[in-house]
Amino acid sequence: MKKTLMLACVAMSLTGAAQEKPVITSRAGFTLPPPPVVEKKPVTDTYKVTGSADVSYTDNYRYLEDAKAPATRAFIDAQNVYTQQYLDKLTMLPRVRESMAALLKVDQMNMPTERNGVYFFSRRKADENQGSIYMRKGLHGADVKLIDGPSRSADGNTSVNFMGVTEDGSLLTYGVRVGGADESEVHFFDLATRKDVGEVLSSARYYGVSIAKDKKGVYYSRFTPHVGCKVYFHAFGTPMTADKLLLGGEYKGEKLGEIDGIGVRVTENGHWLVFNINRGVPAKREDILLKDLTKPDAPIVPLVYGIDARFGLDVVGDEFFIDTDWKAPNHRVLKAEVGVAPDAWKTILPEGKDVIESVSFVGGRMFVLRLKDVMGDLRVYTLDGKETGHIAFPGVGSGSGMAGRFKSDDGFYAFQSLITPPTYFHYDVKSGKSEVFYTQPSPFQSGQYELKEVFFTSKDGTRVPMFIAGKKGLKRDGTERLLMTGYGGFALAMRPDWNPEYAWWMEQGGWFALPDLRGGNEYGEVWHKAAMFEHKQNVFDDWFAAAEYLIANKYTSAEHFAIRGRSNGGLLMGAAMTQRPDLFAAIWCGYPLLDMLRYQYFLLGRTWTTEYGSSENPDQFAYIAKYSPYQNIKQGAKYPAIMFFTGDGDTRVDPMNARKMTPAMQEASRGGRPILLHYSIKGGHSAGVSMSQLVEDYADEMAFLWTETK
Repeated sequence: MKKTLMLACVAMSLTGAAQEKPVITSRAGFTLPPPPVVEKKPVTDTYKVTGSADVSYTDNYRYLEDAKAPATRAFIDAQNVYTQQYLDKLTMLPRVRESMAALLKVDQMNMPTERNGVYFFSRRKADENQGSIYMRKGLHGADVKLIDGPSRSADGNTSVNFMGVTEDGSLLTYGVRVGGADESEVHFFDLATRKDVGEVLSSARYYGVSIAKDKKGVYYSRFTPHVGCKVYFHAFGTPMTADKLLLGGEYKGEKLGEIDGIGVRVTENGHWLVFNINRGVPAKREDILLKDLTKPDAPIVPLVYGIDARFGLDVVGDEFFIDTDWKAPNHRVLKAEVGVAPDAWKTILPEGKDVIESVSFVGGRMFVLRLKDVMGDLRVYTLDGKETGHIAFPGVGSGSGMAGRFKSDDGFYAFQSLITPPTYFHYDVKSGKSEVFYTQPSPFQSGQYELKEVFFTSKDGTRVPMFIAGKKGLKRDGTERLLMTGYGGFALAMRPDWNPEYAWWMEQGGWFALPDLRGGNEYGEVWHKAAMFEHKQNVFDDWFAAAEYLIANKYTSAEHFAIRGRSNGGLLMGAAMTQRPDLFAAIWCGYPLLDMLRYQYFLLGRTWTTEYGSSENPDQFAYIAKYSPYQNIKQGAKYPAIMFFTGDGDTRVDPMNARKMTPAMQEASRGGRPILLHYSIKGGHSAGVSMSQLVEDYADEMAFLWTETK
């Protein structure tokens, strides 16, 4: 009797608390019941802080970190039911799915890889859920399917991805991935028999897979959580348990741990095995080691080791070319020699005012892609650094570097933009002529839209670029909807690439904006470092300044302003909702980092401490705690409409971030706006879910953002 009375009192208390909040109302005019009641189980942590007293935080939803616990699964189910209640009321959703399918379900192809006049690539037909791997003899030959993707699973959520092919074009490597997970099985396909050879590397996160020149085995780097990468040689016909360890655990007495990613590859001529050791993500230091494969007992020797800078290696014959930011934040190209100190290496291309994004060696030439205010500039050089040509891209947009091999005259590059689907060009190095190899079809009418680049001023006076796109003649009176996305981290430049979601938004009559926030590589390592560690707030300040520019120039207003971001961009969304909820009407927060005091304990989180720092470090705790979204939720604040999106298939950013943030925001908000968790059971950080599933997920996202900015 007493137990029944206690439960009744608790229920009355919860009901009363829910009634104190504003009625949850969509901009579409319908109301929702209160979110599911989520139990609190407080856990308090105490942190050391340099120069200050210890600081304690209480986490009410720590138990939701355990993805397999019955309480967590019940929470996910309840949240998905609640989100579905919202989606069921969106009368526009069927139309959104139809138009999103028209944009997504088109023929798609990846950049080809050439071997002796034969081209290998992945391609997905318009009516297929997954792509397949093809070959084509000659530039204009017929496509021949080698490995079928759609038949791999009944639900269409198993994909195949092309990983490489031997120099003689006889043996192909491909991965098999389930859902959106990062892990893949590795398979090998014989081009002569058109069959798998029966060798499989079990499902894992691989940082490099490269077949030996004699094709008797394969070198691979395999990541193990909480351990790190180890490089092995697998002899075909033997069990993986017998694979020979080549590198891992330590080198030269220095530990190789969890944050040290090791890439491995065999050079084009088969002479060298190259190990790239990336100390963290992004790498604070890159080491390059070499093993001479012509000498069975040759040791692994360093080409460059122990320097806090980034070094990318291209091997041309037996010559070593290095693209580095060492003493050159905008990068330069050096010619390296084994056993010679980097200070004595010859400079091939000195650092310039525009950052070098990529360097490649194709057809006896060196191709260098620079970024000029984020847009690509591709130039051709001799191996001693003399410029011999320039490849012009067709307008404002995103041009790529050159892909190909040094001993082949076949090169490929791409161009796309926010209003132009990708086109791949074949480039004949001998003649210098380009021709279209493939253009992705689309119902999007590019000629009806315009794209421009503008510049705005951030809080501290920094000049920041931004791309803005929309229909020609679209009004600028503050009444139109606008969608903005961003990233700002990991030295990744945000190029104005094609995206069907953004195309859909513009088709409906909305503006789209992409600011290039500090933290990326748009202006080199200086731009990146300006938003790392204790400077992370610069990313958020750039973001808010971009929003204020768009509002001041009447592209939109706060009530019509939608934002979206994923991964590190999900952290940006978390900062936006907790620091400046007044600026935005609707937020989609995908696969996000949100609990920055604990992110390092989960999945790949430890590797990102070279970007963010760690709350375990007393010198770094204070600045992380100051912006960490989960710890900065304000009770009673008026938050905008929010959809968190994640899923069990995300094996990179732990879904615990969104699981914990959702109930905390639902409980705190007094804005009367929907706060939802869209939790996918199969979706994940990487590509791989079926096209049908992707259409649904994209449509749910866009319908939510469009509706809540009405």
